[in-house]
Amino acid sequence: MSLAPFSWRDRPALIEHLFPVQKLSAESFKEQMAGSGKTLTALGSYWKGRKPLILNKACVLGCLLPSTENPLRDLEIFEMLMGMDKLGMKKRLEAALPKSRAEEAAELLEQAYVSQVNDAKRAEELGDSLYERIWDQVNAHLGTSAKSMTGLVEEMGVARFGHRPKVADVFCGSGQIPFEAARLGCDVYASDLNPIACMLTWGAFNIVGAAPQERQALEREQQNLAAKVQAEIDSLGVEQDGKGWRAKVFLYCVEVVCPESGWRVPLIPTCIISKGCKVIARLVPDPKKKRYDIEILQDRSNAEMEAATKGTITDGWVSHSPDGNSVYRVKIDTIRGDYTENGNNRNRLRLWEKHDFTPRPDDIFQERLYCIQWMKQKPRGKEFDYDFRSVTHNDLKREQIVIDYVTAHLADWQEKGFVPDMVIEPGAKTDEPIRTRGWTHWHHLFNPRQLLQFGTLLQLILKTQSAGSAVFFLRTIDYNSKLCSWAPTHNTVNNVFSNQALNTIWNFPVRGISYALNPFLALTKEARIITQTKTLNHPAENAAGDIDIFITDPPYGDAVKYEEITEFFIAWLRKNPPAEFADWTWDSRRALAIKGEDDDFLRGMIRAYRHMAELMPDNGMQVLMFTHKSGNIWADLANIIWASGLKVTAAWYVVTETDSALRDGANVTGTVLLILRKRAGQNASFRDDLAWEIKAAVKEQIEGLVGLDNRVRQQGSEGLYRDADLQMAGYAAALKVLTGYSTIDGKNMVTEAESPRVKGRKSFVDELIDFAVQTAVQFLVPVGFEKEEWQRLGPVERFYLKMVDIEHQGQRTLDNYINFSKAFRVKHHDQLLADNSKANSARLKLSTEFKSALMSGDAEIAGTPLRALLYALSELSKETDSEDVLLHLMENCPNYSQNRGILVKMSDYLAAKRETLTESKSYHPHAEASRARILAEALRNQRL
Repeated sequence: MSLAPFSWRDRPALIEHLFPVQKLSAESFKEQMAGSGKTLTALGSYWKGRKPLILNKACVLGCLLPSTENPLRDLEIFEMLMGMDKLGMKKRLEAALPKSRAEEAAELLEQAYVSQVNDAKRAEELGDSLYERIWDQVNAHLGTSAKSMTGLVEEMGVARFGHRPKVADVFCGSGQIPFEAARLGCDVYASDLNPIACMLTWGAFNIVGAAPQERQALEREQQNLAAKVQAEIDSLGVEQDGKGWRAKVFLYCVEVVCPESGWRVPLIPTCIISKGCKVIARLVPDPKKKRYDIEILQDRSNAEMEAATKGTITDGWVSHSPDGNSVYRVKIDTIRGDYTENGNNRNRLRLWEKHDFTPRPDDIFQERLYCIQWMKQKPRGKEFDYDFRSVTHNDLKREQIVIDYVTAHLADWQEKGFVPDMVIEPGAKTDEPIRTRGWTHWHHLFNPRQLLQFGTLLQLILKTQSAGSAVFFLRTIDYNSKLCSWAPTHNTVNNVFSNQALNTIWNFPVRGISYALNPFLALTKEARIITQTKTLNHPAENAAGDIDIFITDPPYGDAVKYEEITEFFIAWLRKNPPAEFADWTWDSRRALAIKGEDDDFLRGMIRAYRHMAELMPDNGMQVLMFTHKSGNIWADLANIIWASGLKVTAAWYVVTETDSALRDGANVTGTVLLILRKRAGQNASFRDDLAWEIKAAVKEQIEGLVGLDNRVRQQGSEGLYRDADLQMAGYAAALKVLTGYSTIDGKNMVTEAESPRVKGRKSFVDELIDFAVQTAVQFLVPVGFEKEEWQRLGPVERFYLKMVDIEHQGQRTLDNYINFSKAFRVKHHDQLLADNSKANSARLKLSTEFKSALMSGDAEIAGTPLRALLYALSELSKETDSEDVLLHLMENCPNYSQNRGILVKMSDYLAAKRETLTESKSYHPHAEASRARILAEALRNQRL
């Protein structure tokens, strides 16, 4: 069918009815793993938690595309526009293959979709050429006349809203959402409380999205600025040895006096300088001065390299041996003089003052230059020779020239805003440099050479008033600070915000100016933006104008504390921001930041989302993204939605985080998408009536998605949805019913939502959400069980058996186990998981891994028919006679005669599900399946 333009105003959006979350998860994961290959990271990778552009594109298109009476064709058109259809994927595979292997693309199309995505180029890497073939089909289905993505988006906006669609993100962060909306052809309103977020968003629009001639002009300007800084540093003669070699990296370490020996000890975690070049640092004792000389030795043997792995500080302990026999060990806490006073952590460190930029002679922590990597251009070509050397007397003289120069200019630079003079305010993240080093101002985080380099560079940038260069200046100082670390494996310098903290370290690299400017001269990808964009610096509730669609990824729970860590950047620009940013507030405004998950957070979120709802037309939409680890997520969201005058129309769950995001133990690796509209009228209901309505809505939602999934599979394609997706859809259906009412059981839901929570007591909203979730879970009955049988099982049994099915589907991510345990109200799901379960390879224990544990006591699974069954399977693994196994099963299983039928069902179920799993050295599901089959047969043949 086709649709006449301008007839979509009240038609449901595609995203409210279907969303291919499994494919989008694969695409999102592919983009997140691209690292520096991502479109916007060249502007500044220090902003974490970026939502994938492919997901943002899907959200924008999903809100604009209509849902028709032909959902299968709706899906096909959507996948064409996303480059996820078969022909699109074929082009992506061909683009990734060498021309000599182009014919392999057809073979690769026979793989699972996730494998295709892994082998293919990302859709955005092919640009408009990917979509040239689709427009006839798209226009035929939609009744449009588009020949480009931006043209289609404008026509869809006119059809739905009467004009080109306007999309807003009032928590814009790094600009991922508004950038993608603008690239697609929407007018965009982006705002954030944090000026650094606004700079990144501005850069996305005006650097990545700039016209070619504008990009070229910026590039020429940056090259010119870099040349001037290089000339200024060269004029001082502080980075050349006079023999044609230029310093690439200076390596420094902290040095302390050991209270046990009185020796001055350099704190070096490892004596390996370069693994590839086999360079080590050797500490040579100087008994007269009670200090160590440091020799840099090259071309060392493997044995010497192995011996050099250990340095002088490990796990907070300083260890050294002046004579090779006596070993002195002392905790760094002792040297620093750590103690607790009135519950506060204190120490003996002197707090640095505004004019300080190097340690004073009597400070506990000194800083020492101990190695320099030199570089010299080869006679031919552009390559360099490199050499690691010990520090010489001449090197120290050049070091003193830098210190003297900064001493003479620091006060003036700080007054004029070329170097920070901003105090480090205490905070969860900013306490670290104060407590561990005594640093009190942001310029203390920079070495004298870095203050010289970047004070000079910023001075030149401010003269040119170049906003684009200012964006790259922030990226540059991320790679040039005393918080950067040296990577001896690759001889590179890691950036400060490789994680989301201000970690002080014992040895740090300082780049020579030519190497230091590499991040400043970085090139970004091109993505021309021709629509109207606006970037503003203010709180979310101050947004203004008419907005058709809000797509937001707000701070939640344990979110990164940007309001603290971005002061690292704010300190440099706050006095003299370029003209484009001069009207912004150059302060992190910690007190105004919406953060945490307490009552203040909820009130802040309600203010923001209520205001957004007021700016929307009656047919406007919102997509609310949450990447969460909190069990309170659904009640929190319901509170925000109710109090904001919104209602849920759909929810989806997309995997968006990479393995690297899980190093800190994060459990949830996906993003919840809630689709919201304005709540119309003042509808009232009662909880008893809601039960039937929720059940009907959940049943309709899940059956509809399963039906579409089956139709897709019948056409030979992979399924669209897994059980975790259906679980989310069930939650959405329940929330859709609940949030459609303003009054429930006579209670005003806006008032209830805004009421402060009482710790340890469930609110009315909590109770409603629990009720809704449990209703949704009732429909997730695995194939092989009747609904009545399933309901007779205890929560922990249903959880275990459901997760057996999830493992059979290949969905072994830890977040699935956590989310389903909450749904089934299992408090200690970890008791049922294998000890080596990891974020993306979790699994249940097999019967042999339970052994005799959890048979009795307080464990949730203790005393259940399932636990008795697992014990019986464990006995079979020991070749216990089957009659004895049955006898023990009769003793262990409560109400054995009544439960014998369900024991047979569970045995058959375990046999069928586990015989398909992949074995490993420590995991033998096939043997478990065989034993389950034997037990099922024995139970069937048993005579009572």
